[in-house]
Amino acid sequence: MASSSVKGNTRLSIAMERTGQWVFSQDIPTDVVVAVGEAHFSLHKFMLVAKSNFIRKLIVESTEADLTRIDLTDIPGGAEIFEKAAKFCYGVNFEITVHNVAALRCAAEYLQMTDKYCDNNLAGRTEDFLSQVALSSLSGAVAVLKSCYHLLPMAEDLYIVQKCVEVISSKACNEANYPSRSPPNWWTEELSVLDIGFFGKIMAAMKNRGAKTLTLSGALITYAERSLRDLVRDHSGSGLRSGDFSESDGSSRQRELLESIVGLLPSEKAAFPIHFLCCLLRSAIYLKTSSPCKNELEKRISMILEHVTVDDLLVLSFTYDGERLFDLESVRRIISGFVEREKSVAVFNAGDYKDVASVSLQRVAKTVDAYLGEIATYPELIISKFNGIANIIPKVARKVDDDLYRAIDIYLKAHPNLDEIEREKVCSVMDPLKLSYEARVHASQNKRLPVQIVLHALYYDQLKLRSGMDDRSTQDAAMTRTQVQADVSLVKENEALRSELTKMKLYISDMQKNSHGTSSMKAPSRSKGTFFSSVSKTLGKLNPFRHGSKDTSNIDDGVDITKPRRRRFSIS
Repeated sequence: MASSSVKGNTRLSIAMERTGQWVFSQDIPTDVVVAVGEAHFSLHKFMLVAKSNFIRKLIVESTEADLTRIDLTDIPGGAEIFEKAAKFCYGVNFEITVHNVAALRCAAEYLQMTDKYCDNNLAGRTEDFLSQVALSSLSGAVAVLKSCYHLLPMAEDLYIVQKCVEVISSKACNEANYPSRSPPNWWTEELSVLDIGFFGKIMAAMKNRGAKTLTLSGALITYAERSLRDLVRDHSGSGLRSGDFSESDGSSRQRELLESIVGLLPSEKAAFPIHFLCCLLRSAIYLKTSSPCKNELEKRISMILEHVTVDDLLVLSFTYDGERLFDLESVRRIISGFVEREKSVAVFNAGDYKDVASVSLQRVAKTVDAYLGEIATYPELIISKFNGIANIIPKVARKVDDDLYRAIDIYLKAHPNLDEIEREKVCSVMDPLKLSYEARVHASQNKRLPVQIVLHALYYDQLKLRSGMDDRSTQDAAMTRTQVQADVSLVKENEALRSELTKMKLYISDMQKNSHGTSSMKAPSRSKGTFFSSVSKTLGKLNPFRHGSKDTSNIDDGVDITKPRRRRFSIS
């Protein structure tokens, strides 16, 4: 309380001192104190009444015999603007600028300092300055409009906002078509200092004047990057951490701002670069904006997904610090929306998307596979999320599954604790028969893959060697799959029998060590050993690979490949 009292006394003394410097006569004592907030001004009634009809009415209609105090706390612009209005009443010169002219015009209206009450009054002087000086340039009009933010709704009632919007929209359209300075888009930087409500009015006015979509989108991009600098421009995320924003720090204001920006986006398909839209969506996810806001951004990205890059998808996938994954549902919905639209287009064109994939779909498939390879290293990426994204792409969209195989191999290496069934689930999204020769060679020696995938790769190459077909032929693919499934079952049975046999051998070995019998008892032991040798030989005949080199159990991960690799398929 003491500190606030000191501040109030300081403001009072400063106001009194400042007023005393320009009150024209010290011979006539002041007879009224005007309070504006915590500031107080000692003035003369007759000087104020000469220009202000509002103060005249207060004095005339007052019930007090001698009104000595007037409270004008509600005056637009506060104490600083009232001081200038009082100077005008006293005939003291002061400067009218683009930054205070709107507040002076509103204060003149509040104090009823109009030309109707007195010739050449403050209202007329400010109107002249607006029309002749402030609104003669785009920069001046922007400055006036920016100052109107704290003067609403009076600034709108006096048509100051409307006049500024008309001038700015007209001059911005002219600059967009016929630039007068460099860089040509300098005017977009000027608009970016405005409140989003005023900015929206200017965008609407420019659209009504016939501004091109690219002109409007350029202004919106600059505005978003300027007003949401840390969120939109900081692509690396180095400037933010997961807990940087809280409601008290302004995330609520930024959330509303972002939702307003999204509401201003033109409806045209190619109005914005996809990277910009991805940055907006990441910001929307981070700020937890409304579902309609996020859905609108996802829809726009999906419509132009053929232009997406791996980096664009990664922008959506990670937190700003790059340390953990976001919820990947947005990425899944975007890809799914694109695929469904491609299917609809194919059906509309009397085609069959199951047989032929468009160039756009093939491009997106390749990008998605590369994207999966980038996020596969993160431990929190579960199998269902990985497979969910991979399975959205139709099989026909992938001419070869090499990129998908690389992503799977990276995932298996980054998640070494997966069991056989889980590894088979990961590999289920890939068709081993669509791997290139180099990828099949790598797969046949890859201990991380389940045995079924290894057999697919081996059988396919063996079948090709026997039939002499080229690398693109898949006429015997069905037969290969059937044969592989049968052999996988046989291999699993053989492995189970071998496991049981090993256990039996260990059991008998322990019995032999613990035995203290005579030599007559050792003979049966040799007989048993002979028996197990016989059983082992018999069971070994069940192994279909006993004469071949396709048993992958002894293959090292670093075995040299006879043919040179055209690309790398493993992260090892």
